[in-house]
Amino acid sequence: MLEQYFPNVDWESMWEATKETLFMTGVSVVAVFILGVLLGLVLFLTSKGNLWQNKFVYTIVGAYVNIFRSIPFIILIVLLIPFTKMIMGTMIGAKAALPALIIGTAPFYARMVEIALREIDKGVIEAAKAMGAKTSTIIFKVLIPESMPAIISGITVTTIALIGSTAMAGAIGAGGLGNVAYLDGFQRGQSDVTLVATIIILIIVFIVQFIGDFATSKVDKR
Repeated sequence: MLEQYFPNVDWESMWEATKETLFMTGVSVVAVFILGVLLGLVLFLTSKGNLWQNKFVYTIVGAYVNIFRSIPFIILIVLLIPFTKMIMGTMIGAKAALPALIIGTAPFYARMVEIALREIDKGVIEAAKAMGAKTSTIIFKVLIPESMPAIISGITVTTIALIGSTAMAGAIGAGGLGNVAYLDGFQRGQSDVTLVATIIILIIVFIVQFIGDFATSKVDKR
């Protein structure tokens, strides 16, 4: 049945490409979430009027975030070729795409985390400080719990952006559905291959969005 409508699709290769896309996205999301939350906390805490106010640190971290989230992903991959070869030993394959995916996306998510933290009612933080709460207690008992709905919503948006980036990375040799859609589909004129790869990516995006919306609704106390 499927062979009739999609005669050029190698379903085994398509499944392998799907697994590569899920691998790149999954590993990147975990790393981006950890780095993004850490960077977002540093940006928030070192900004003016906050617990660790430090203009120098805020400027340095802010510059890193602004620079790397502004570089187009395809250019970032090229710029990071020496670094990627050094730590991965190759520029080909799903693992080789991870440094660019993580370095390019973590700053984007960090800004979303910072914005989420800034939306917390200052009175809640001041009340915790007045009760003698330590900085670590304020971070883990006030800042993160209060901003959790926005943090989860942000990582959902970021994950969907990452899926798009994996497709772009695939087009230049990182594997995954982007590689199949470009090399097997576009370059060989097999539009059914491109269509199937696109449909699978859309399904992954819809699933991620559903899980993200569900998780956000569960942690939102409002």
